[in-house]
Formats: sequence, structure tokens, C-alpha cells
Amino acid sequence: MEARLVHTVRDWVADDPDPGTRRELEALLEAGDEAALRDRVDGRLRFGTAGLRGPLRGGPNGMNRAVVRRAAAGLAAHLGPGRTVAVGYDARHGSAAFAEDSARVLAGAGLRAVVLPRALPTPVLAFAVRELGADAGVMVTASHNPPRDNGYKVYLGDGAQIVPPVDREIEDAIGAVGRLAELPLAPVADVERADDALVDAYLDATAALSLVPDRDVRVAYTPLHGVGRDPLLALFQRAGFPAPAVEAAQGNPDPDFPTVTFPNPEEAGAMDRALALGRASKADVVIANDPDADRCAVAVGDRLLRGDELGALLADHVLRHRPGPVATSIVSATLLDRLAAAHGVACHRTLTGFKWIARADPNLAYGYEEALGYAVGPHVVRDKDGLSAALLAAELAASCRAAGRTLLHRLDDLEREHGVHATAQHAVRVADPADISAAMERLRAAPAAAFGSRRVREATDLLAGGAGLPAADVLVYDLDDARVVIRPSGTEPKLKAYLEVVEAVAGDLGAARGRAHAALEELEAAVAAAIGL
Repeated sequence: MEARLVHTVRDWVADDPDPGTRRELEALLEAGDEAALRDRVDGRLRFGTAGLRGPLRGGPNGMNRAVVRRAAAGLAAHLGPGRTVAVGYDARHGSAAFAEDSARVLAGAGLRAVVLPRALPTPVLAFAVRELGADAGVMVTASHNPPRDNGYKVYLGDGAQIVPPVDREIEDAIGAVGRLAELPLAPVADVERADDALVDAYLDATAALSLVPDRDVRVAYTPLHGVGRDPLLALFQRAGFPAPAVEAAQGNPDPDFPTVTFPNPEEAGAMDRALALGRASKADVVIANDPDADRCAVAVGDRLLRGDELGALLADHVLRHRPGPVATSIVSATLLDRLAAAHGVACHRTLTGFKWIARADPNLAYGYEEALGYAVGPHVVRDKDGLSAALLAAELAASCRAAGRTLLHRLDDLEREHGVHATAQHAVRVADPADISAAMERLRAAPAAAFGSRRVREATDLLAGGAGLPAADVLVYDLDDARVVIRPSGTEPKLKAYLEVVEAVAGDLGAARGRAHAALEELEAAVAAAIGL
């Protein structure tokens, strides 16, 4: 084995505070597993606008206590002494230890670190940042990633996730951290913990987002083995709703996510148990949160609503009762633009991610992105919040029930008025991230003039900035009554294409939907061929 590699591994092991990851790396050294060692120590997790996210393993290229302590030390150096940082964590493997390590490093550097009382949803941490008057927040979570992953997300004092150049500044500060053995650590006993008054304040503020008094609704719910169940049940009780039926096999937090392949309600099969519970309990609506409960999925019967469909329903509900500016990302359906125009409010389009959506307008009334993220009360949580979205989805379902209708009937109304906006996502998961870069280079080298029968009216490459947006690795194609947006995922090894076809409704809604979905299938086939993965 190469001497340099052995030296790098042993140097890291000597400074690693975790005996578990030390043993892991030492065992790989003893076994002579050069490939596994290179994967762990050649390169490191980079701190970006999504913070850190990666597999739980030893070395600088994994999520572990050494990497987390370095991240906390870099954040402390960036903020400076005397600042306050709220620290939250979910129920994933390592999350509690990572939160405690972060708090000890921050406090040891002269900052005040306040740790949430237990494993809680990400939106509670986002709320806590502003509620505590903190200068920043840290949430230890990998959201809906597989069980082998964990992550480290940072919020600023305004309660929104970091944006450039703050991410680069923190990354530079992390790179300047010296030996971990020399970092001052506050004693565990001195770590400050928030009490349940903070959680109660979040629940009170979220329950107050209710817009109508209707409460007669049957809800089936799954937290997908995450931390959403207890806060959601408390929220529904506080707001006066009947208790949802909870999918028992997925109700308790379990970092192994034993009943799902991927703990993401967007993934095929992830909501099968919840849908079965909905049928058995004759639910009006089925609701799922992802493991850190910042996303929300909804179904009526066995019909799963797409993220854009629920986004339009919640937008219309909010705008009818609390109008104001709205925002969504460039990959979401253009139906929100039409709803905003109908209600006489501004609609902003941003890059993907709530770090951008939350900052679109200081008076933002509503924001969403198609990946099941919704902010129905940005003045309460400046981030996506799957619990408040679940509350308003249940409330809207109750209003529909009172009129002898369902959410699907309300969706019919919107499409008759504003047209069918059929959307789909073509996502390709790869083993080698270099394949994604190569595909994007091919698309740029040979710009498409058409996708199938639809010509490209305008193509925008955001890599150098464009359309009034910051630079991003995104290609946007405006077609005849259609759109295609292609970008690499920010959190997974996937290349994603977002597709939309708009069909006016003149007469039969079913016929218009049929035409739109047929066109969407043709468009997806053409985009898949152009991507070539």
C-alpha cells in the first residue's frame, strides 16, 4: 500500500475523537483495503449551501464526529465569540452525538450553544433560530437520504438556510481548523438545553396558521420512521382536529427505516403502508412526512398528489384567506404564476432550494417547490415545513368534505380555470458522479433545437448567471406550451429533468388531461434520449 496513503490514514486516526471510526480505519489498514481507504481519505466532504451530507464512516470524506467537530469549529470561527447558535438534531444514527459535539465545540470557542430538548423536526430548529434570537442554527439531519447517511445544515439568524458567499466563508474557516485535540471543548454537563416551552411556542404559532374553522376530516398519517409523529399529533390536537390514524409500523423513529427502500415519500412504494391505512380507515386524506418532517406528501384514496398539485392547492387556499407575494423555484410548474396573477399578487421564481425561496420577498405569504416542500407560514418558519403543510392540507380537505367534495374536485376547479399543467420528473441515479458532469457537458456542447415535436423557443444556461438569477449548473428550455429544466441534484447522485406541458381546457377536462399527459410522455422520451444516461 502507498506510504502516503498509510500516513494520511494514521494521521487522521490519531486526531479522531471517536473510537468507533478509529477502529474502522485501523481495520481497513490491517486488511490492506486500499480502495476503501482512498474512498474515505482522498478528498473530504465539502461545505456548501446544503451544508454537509454524506455516508456515516471514518475519514474526512464521511460524516463522523471528527468532521462534525471541524465543521462546528469553522462555524464558530466564522461567527466569532459571543454569538448564539441553536442546535437541533433528528433521530438518525449519530445525530444526537453530532449535536452534542457541535454544542461543546461552539461553547468552547466562546459562543452560546442552545440544544433542542430532543430529536425534533427540522422546521422546529428553523423556528428556534428566530425565537431564541440566535445568530445561526445547526440542524443535524440527512432529511430523506438513505439510512447510511447523515448531514449538517446551517441557518442564519434570519431563520433561513445559508446562501453564497457564506457557505464558502464557512468552508474556508473549516479548512483552517488545526488539530482537533487542541480545540477547547465545553464539558457535556455545561451544554445548554432548551426546554419544551420552545416546542410549545412552535406548536402555538403553527396552529395559529389555520385559515378556516372546518375540522371534520379523517386523516391517515405516516412519519416514515422519522421524528414527525409526536409533533404532528400535538399540532392537530392544539388546532382542534381529530387525531389522525398513524401507520404503526412506521410511527416510532427508527434510523434504519426498515419498511422502506428510501425514506422519501416521492420514491415508489414509500407510501404503500400509509395508503393501505387510508383505505382501511376510510380516510379523506393520507399524509406523509419525510424523516425530518420538513416535507409533506398527500394522497386522496390511492391517488398521490404531485408536488406541484399540492403546491397549487395550498397556494390557492392561502391566497384566498391571506394574500401576499408567493415564490417557487424554476423547476416548479407555472400554475403558481397564473394563480398569483388571478389573486393580484407577485410571483417570484428562484433557484431550487428554500434558501432562495425564503428570501424571494420580505413579505412572502407562501412558497413551495415541487419536491414536496411547502412554506404556508413564512413569518413563522422561513423554510419548508411539513407539519404546517399537513395542517393546512387537512384543513382544506375538511372544507372540501363539508361541501361534499375532495381535494381532487378542487384540483379540477383550478385546472378548468387555469389550464392543465402536467408535470413529471425524469431522474437518473448514477454510480459515478462524473457521469452527471459529462451529460451536462454534452447538452451544452450540442444545444437542442427541439425535444420531440416541440421546438425550443429559448434556451437559458444559468452556469454563467441569467434570468436575473445567481449562477447555477442548470439548463432551462422554453418550448411551445412546455418547459424542460435539467440540473444535477444538490443532495444525491442524480441528474434530474423537470418537465411541464400546459394544455388549455376548452370543454372536457378529461380530454385535456389526456392530451397533456400524452404530450408529457413524448417529451420525457425525447429528454431521456438527449440526456443519454
